Amino acid sequence: MENNGKKTRIVKNIKVDTKKCVGCKACEIACSAFHATPRYSSINTGRSRIMVVADEMLDIFVPIRAGDHTEAECNGRNSYIIDGKEYSECTFCPASCPSRDAFKDPDSGLPLKCDMCESDPPVEKPMCVDACTFGALTYEEREVEVTEPVTTVTDMDEGLKTLIKRYGLKKVMDTVVRVSKE
Repeated sequence: MENNGKKTRIVKNIKVDTKKCVGCKACEIACSAFHATPRYSSINTGRSRIMVVADEMLDIFVPIRAGDHTEAECNGRNSYIIDGKEYSECTFCPASCPSRDAFKDPDSGLPLKCDMCESDPPVEKPMCVDACTFGALTYEEREVEVTEPVTTVTDMDEGLKTLIKRYGLKKVMDTVVRVSKE
């Protein structure tokens, strides 16, 4: 996108208001249904790109969206005390990593990452936001100036790297050849 000779891009963001979250997990259900194959054919919150960290006894609910995959565990571990209860840093971490099963596909083990429900045709806002009737999740877009192109590893690159690491290049290549002939 260009604006008066300056390059801009749209930054999409989901804001979380933990005071409004009641832990209903409608966001998890909507996300998993949207990302099912075929779309809306099943609900499996293990495939959701958002999860609600819950402490029902203290009435604390924190929706966390899946972030980037990391090959290594964190070096340090911090603790957070919220309303008198201690939580580990992993509790609120958005990464898929070797030390836990969060944000990994339950069947393949591939990392999951929030894609803001990008699709064709595009949806007005991510499904988790649309499903949140309590207003805990809100969606916003804003335009920012870009000085140089930002390159990111695509989800497909990340998925292929994980498959190769898990099964080996030959097995992945053989599978790609077999599937392409079907």
